[in-house]
Amino acid sequence: MVESGESGESGGAGSGVPPSPGATRRRVTWQKLALLPAVVVLVLLATWLWFRQADLDQVSENALSNGQVWKAVRQHIRLTVISTFFVLIIAIPLGILLTRRALRKAAPVALAVANMGQATPAIGLLALLVIWLGTGQKAALIGIIIYAVLPVLSNTIAGLRANDPTLLEAARGIGMSPLGILLRVELPLAVPLILAGVRTALVLNVGTATLATFGGGGGLGVLITAGITNQRMPVLVLGSVLTVALALLVDWLASLAELLLRPRGLEVRA
Repeated sequence: MVESGESGESGGAGSGVPPSPGATRRRVTWQKLALLPAVVVLVLLATWLWFRQADLDQVSENALSNGQVWKAVRQHIRLTVISTFFVLIIAIPLGILLTRRALRKAAPVALAVANMGQATPAIGLLALLVIWLGTGQKAALIGIIIYAVLPVLSNTIAGLRANDPTLLEAARGIGMSPLGILLRVELPLAVPLILAGVRTALVLNVGTATLATFGGGGGLGVLITAGITNQRMPVLVLGSVLTVALALLVDWLASLAELLLRPRGLEVRA
């Protein structure tokens, strides 16, 4: 049995990789997973009960009628799913390449660039992309992707660097190829930390997608900005609550994936 909790701690300290919000490995249990859906249901139920007694004027009804709410939810989910897909196919392969001997020295530069992407205010980055690409979902997606690359990239590098060198030497000693070592030893051991980065990126994407409305990308930000500009509290509350509920649901799904995809034999310590 491989104790991955200790190797993750030692690798994070001396690897030179900056800590990210998802870098801490947490034990994910079925008991904890049962809590989030209950919270989401309670939040949505409380919002529905509040809406039943809320006094909606014509402006609020127009903002919420004709399927506008479900359209905003679908757009928000679409933005989150597509941006996360591109984050994964960019950050994980790049993280693997930057832990190979030929490109290891380029890792600090790549992480610095990723840090710049996340350090840049999201609304400012979106504004620059809209100026360059015009309004629409394309600019919004690129902005969300740039903003969410760092957690997955840094966790992939940290997870691969944290692997016990003696295990890699043993794999080489039995004649495994470099690709075989990567696929059968390195990546399975790094999976818990990589999944933690993916979980962080998903929640970031849900939050950042609310800004897509400023670039014409749609999403739940449409309801939030409509509620603010028109000073209609029901519209603002609905957009905010749906965003929070979606973030909690995404975090729950990521936690479920973290539990199901964690390789057997790895002990994830709090």
